[in-house]
Amino acid sequence: MVAGRFRKRTLEKPRKSVRRKSRAVTIDEVAALAGVSPMTVSRVVNGQGKVRDTTREKVMRAVRELDYTPNLAASSLAAAQHTRIALIYTNPSGAYLRELLVGLLRVASRTAIQLVIDYWDDLDPEAERKAARALAQKVEGVILPPPLCDSRAAVMELIRAKVPVVAIASGRFSEDISCVRIDDFRAGKELTEHLIAQGHGRIGFIKGRAEQSASARRFEGFQAALDEAGIALDHSLVQQGDYTYRSGLKAAEKLLSQRKPPTAIFASNDDMAAAAISVAHRRGLDVPRDLSVVGFDDTSAATTVWPELTTIHQPIASMANTAIDVLLRSIRRRDRSTRVLVDHVVPHRLITRDSVAPLSARKRGKNG
Repeated sequence: MVAGRFRKRTLEKPRKSVRRKSRAVTIDEVAALAGVSPMTVSRVVNGQGKVRDTTREKVMRAVRELDYTPNLAASSLAAAQHTRIALIYTNPSGAYLRELLVGLLRVASRTAIQLVIDYWDDLDPEAERKAARALAQKVEGVILPPPLCDSRAAVMELIRAKVPVVAIASGRFSEDISCVRIDDFRAGKELTEHLIAQGHGRIGFIKGRAEQSASARRFEGFQAALDEAGIALDHSLVQQGDYTYRSGLKAAEKLLSQRKPPTAIFASNDDMAAAAISVAHRRGLDVPRDLSVVGFDDTSAATTVWPELTTIHQPIASMANTAIDVLLRSIRRRDRSTRVLVDHVVPHRLITRDSVAPLSARKRGKNG
């Protein structure tokens, strides 16, 4: 609602230094006097949309008669409606994407920005450059979730176009764009330490996308925890995935088909962890009695499987909120000659559920 302040006019001649108090005039009062809707008044005052000349004149006559002045804060909000921010996605995890979209849409509705959703289907670097170049002509800022947050081609093209960019959930700070992320190394280490504390030493690991920095950092955290516990890394227990459920099925099959299978599996996201549980069930294994499984992200996938997943909670919706805030501040900076980069690390949490159990003494002796 556009609000303002005014000084009432009087038909009497002013007396010696008589001051009259003013009160706030609402947009509804202007609309009532002009015989139009408050939305029409807003369009006329802010110069937006198509309004008939006769209607515009009625509104302006009412504005003059009431000595109405629009509130600057409200005008800024109206101006924000023209700030177009793009989300480019090609994330294979449907659960992760849902969390991200809900967070962004909630923030977009509150800040009155226009959110543009652009889907890139595994483009090659040259195609990414062309797509980024075209998008830069239409928007004021861009949010890059994984895996595009690690796309050098897209990032450099947007930087060349002088479009502010914020990466969500990249594995490490970038020297090129602002980032909103968790500490993937620390989170991966904590999750592995949790499994080790339950007696597990033979732990399978399902990687995420090979080119994604967050996936690499989670694996580095896994390795660091093993090293500190004096457990040698067994490369036969490391399988490549790509964050999809299907890739989790293939990786889990390879791990559980081994002559000496792992007693626990660390999957780099919840989708692949859910797939690992499915494979275990198909093989007649009880989770967590025969096999413990952990995931990562704490998306809806973590609580729609049985048993529910022990995982790392990554506050995706909150990260979306922060990314929008960082982006808007960058867009509204008057001095664009220098770029101010932000590395915002948000806290994560280890969420323990029923997919992990202590390794029995019998199994510990067999796998020791």
